[in-house]
Amino acid sequence: QTQLVESGGGLVQPGGSLRLSCAASGFTFSRFPMSWYRQNPGKERELVATINSAGRPTKYADSVKGRFTVSRDNAKNTVYLQMNSLIPEDTAVYYCEADIGLNTYWGQGTQVTVSS
Repeated sequence: QTQLVESGGGLVQPGGSLRLSCAASGFTFSRFPMSWYRQNPGKERELVATINSAGRPTKYADSVKGRFTVSRDNAKNTVYLQMNSLIPEDTAVYYCEADIGLNTYWGQGTQVTVSS
């Protein structure tokens, strides 16, 4: 059973940092690219970053370039999102995502709130 479990969200002040983790199970993690998305109520889910199976980031949203870094540890079946210089506009529920064959899998999400 494919499962993605995010963690690491929370409340942080503007300018602060957080690292999100997504633990994957139920598939051969090292074979597939992974992505982070975020969403606010009433808005579409937005792609934040994608990393290929070998660990090379292939996509960042313009709004996070230079501030966020996506990485993965294939030995731990985990993908990370390091978020620095956070701003209030980064407030959202963050999801990890995997496209496996014809199926798309999502985690349950983790809330990130940037506020003073």
